[in-house]
Amino acid sequence: MNTRLYWKNRIPYFILHVLCMLLLSIFLTATGSSRDTILLILLFWILLLLLCTFTGCRQRKRELDRLLQTAEQLDQRYLIFEVMNSPWRAEDQVFHRLLKLAGKSMLEEIGAVTRDRTAYRDYIEQWIHEIKTPITAMRLLCENNRTPYTRELLAQLEKTNAYTEQALYYARSEHTEKDFSIREIILTDVIHQAVSDNKYLLQQEHVAVDVAQSSQTVFSDEKWLRFILNQFIANAVKYRRMDSAAQSASEDSVTPAIQFCTARQGGTVFLYILDNGIGIPESDLPYVFDKGFTGRNGRLRQGSTGLGLYLCKRLCDKLEIGLQVHSSAETTIVLSFYINDLIDQVQG
Repeated sequence: MNTRLYWKNRIPYFILHVLCMLLLSIFLTATGSSRDTILLILLFWILLLLLCTFTGCRQRKRELDRLLQTAEQLDQRYLIFEVMNSPWRAEDQVFHRLLKLAGKSMLEEIGAVTRDRTAYRDYIEQWIHEIKTPITAMRLLCENNRTPYTRELLAQLEKTNAYTEQALYYARSEHTEKDFSIREIILTDVIHQAVSDNKYLLQQEHVAVDVAQSSQTVFSDEKWLRFILNQFIANAVKYRRMDSAAQSASEDSVTPAIQFCTARQGGTVFLYILDNGIGIPESDLPYVFDKGFTGRNGRLRQGSTGLGLYLCKRLCDKLEIGLQVHSSAETTIVLSFYINDLIDQVQG
């Protein structure tokens, strides 16, 4: 509670007392009371007024500060009316009743929104599972009838499948911990799986992939890590330096390439993903993990949603994987996996 504002709000109250003192002084003077008697009465009045006001201010401040501290400790502050004591002042009882009504209304709104979100998420998940059936069927038809047309169609099907996977993981991202399956995995195995998921897209866009051989193992969720790597590969292809037509027209053009390599320093395993694409402007780097942020490159290239890196960062945080992005002449993404001492001893 603001003490200065409390005393300022009492100014009309003090003015009323001053007027009462003035009227009392006039009355006592008219009845023949001495000046000393009048001054003694006024002095006692003033001291009693200040004492009562000061005591009331301290008590009121203590009550309200305690209430504010209680509210700050709550995760759901709209439930403050459930933990606060019932006030004894008549005006405070009115405000307590208003808080209770507001909290009840808020709980009803939250319940309705939660039910709607759950129903919508269930619908999205069901739709994605249903759409995967025709995608898989079209992929099998194209693989059994290889032509230049079907090869291009396969690349587009990989993009479609990637977008459906992104939507599925976005719908589940709030409760990913319920789907975790943490086990020891070899990083290069997951990398090869992610490359295989995008092989037709990489072939169509003439993007070379180099995976350094390594036996580094980490403890993580293979499915979620594979999804994260798929997002990085899709971004590297989308923001490659130039398309295949431009490459054929320019002798000095650089072949788009993605490199994967691992390293271990102490109790941390690092996975480096490098691509020689158009890079990320330095001014965009602080915001690349923000939801919906597409940046300068996203406005130049079609199909940017601003969700890929946002989902990757969110999943990495829940999996306790460090994620950093550096960009100058080339873009480097660094994933860091912490290996605790107990696991290290078991492996040793």
